[in-house]
Amino acid sequence: MSTLPACPKCQSSYTYEDGALLMCPECGNEWSANADTSDDATQIRDSAGNVLQDGDTVTVIKDLKVKGSSSVVKIGTKVKNIRLVDGDHDIDCKIDGFGQMSLKSEFVRKVQE
Repeated sequence: MSTLPACPKCQSSYTYEDGALLMCPECGNEWSANADTSDDATQIRDSAGNVLQDGDTVTVIKDLKVKGSSSVVKIGTKVKNIRLVDGDHDIDCKIDGFGQMSLKSEFVRKVQE
């Protein structure tokens, strides 16, 4: 019987260790074995580890292809007034020239104001 904790995201009991991290094969979640998972589940962080909040301004750190279009959101594009949502793409925003869009937090960096 495994003594590892269940996945904090999907509650799966099939977790396993991979170095210093615990992994869930069902949802793909990774977390630290000695981190407080209750607080991490509610916080969304950018690529640099800064905590994001509704209304923040972020910049895109990588050229991103727009699904269903031949256009690209260029690196350095500033996105104002983001809204955090649950799901795979955890940022809803409006980008000038593209319109309403969803982004992953791993491809943005918070602008320090």
